[in-house]
This record gives sequence, C-alpha cells and structure tokens, in this order.
Amino acid sequence: MSAFAEDWQTWKTERERTLADPYGWLALVSLDWLDAAPRAYDGLPGEWWQDDDAAYWRDGGETKRFDLVQSGAGTRVVAGDVEIEIARRGGYLIRVHDPKADVLKQFKGVPAYEPHEQWVVEGAYEPFGEPVPTTVGAVVEGLSHVYEAPGRVRFTFNGTEHTLTAFNGRNGGLSILFTDETSGVTTYAANRQLAATPNDGKVVLDFNRATNLPCAFTDFATCPLPPEGNHLAFGVEAGEKTPYERA
Repeated sequence: MSAFAEDWQTWKTERERTLADPYGWLALVSLDWLDAAPRAYDGLPGEWWQDDDAAYWRDGGETKRFDLVQSGAGTRVVAGDVEIEIARRGGYLIRVHDPKADVLKQFKGVPAYEPHEQWVVEGAYEPFGEPVPTTVGAVVEGLSHVYEAPGRVRFTFNGTEHTLTAFNGRNGGLSILFTDETSGVTTYAANRQLAATPNDGKVVLDFNRATNLPCAFTDFATCPLPPEGNHLAFGVEAGEKTPYERA
C-alpha cells in the first residue's frame, strides 16, 4: 500500500471511530419540534416548550432556558442513559441520543471509493469583501438554514473551470457542500461535504475525503442542502458512498 493510501486509510479509520461515538449522530432515535405550550414527550423527563427567543425545560420545580444560535451548535442535557439535544432550526427541536440505537449497533463502517491522487486538486480561494449570509434548503421539507459564506473556491478539472461557494468550517477552515453526477447513484443524493483550509490564496481539495452529512445515516438530522451553483457537472468518484443502511 502506498503512503498516500495508508494516510487515507488512517483518516477513514478515525472518521468511522468518530461516527461510532455512543452519543453521536448514529445514536439519534427521535426528533420532536417544540410547541409554544409546555408538554411532555414520551420517555423524557419534565415538560418542554419554546417561545420566539428560547427553549425551556421544566423538571420538578426547576426551569432551564436555552437561548441558541439559529442553525448553530446545539446543547445537551443528560437524562439517565440518554442525552437530550436542544437545537434551533427555524424553531426549537429536541433530539434523543441513545447508545442503544439500532443504527449505531448495526454500523459497520462507511463504503467509499478507493483513494486516488488524481482526486487531490489545487484551487484558488477567493474571499468575499465580507462574509455573505446565504440561505439554503434542508433535507427536512419547509426548513431552511442561513450560513455565512466567506468566499468561493475556483479550480480546474479535466480542462474545465468550476466554482464552489464555501461556508465557514472548523478551526478557521472551509466547509464546502456539493453534489455531482454520482449523487443519487453511488453517493448520497442530497449532499456531501469537503473540508479545506486556505493558505495564501490557495486551497487543496482532496475529494478522497468527501464525507456524508448526518442525514445520510439518520432520518433525525436536519442537514443543509448545498448552496445554489454547488453542483459539479461530472462524477466525483472519490470519497464516501451512500451508507450501507441507505443503499
């Protein structure tokens, strides 16, 4: 095995280890949207509700308030063996992460294309004058997300130039959501994600590390769709394929 393939395999092993976290995305067993009136949910302690500003949980004599960023990270409370995630996606929702979830127990890795260096492409990063708020759809009908797009990536593949809008990613990097001609055929139809880090106006796109979003594995995710124009008119035969459970 080449050094390139070994490095990719190390990355893939860590990726699958992260997915198999007992309280990660594969552990989701429910999703409920909160109402304006307090109510109980099956198997969960206390009562839950929301208003225009926050979500609330009352258990016994104590009420907790959760004021979260739209489309941002959620927060969690522990209830016995499960964790209840509170997140804001338009309105507020609660999701239960259960280490005994069937999807988690049946997880046997993620199918992927074999790695090839031809899918490592150098491009140019073109930052906008200031981040552009960008509204995109979601895998949940009627829901939308708003993210800041700091710039776009421009690259050439097989003699044709392509441009992809990038969102802010982790640790100062970029998160690029895209579809291509494999989407809905060998890869998950709604989207895949590619992480990249700009350096002096350049960016390396390693499509071997294109990953599925949580919605590829579970029905209890509210993943965003790619922004307009982020479809590549060729087949990216690299990165993760449609999960075994969805094939």
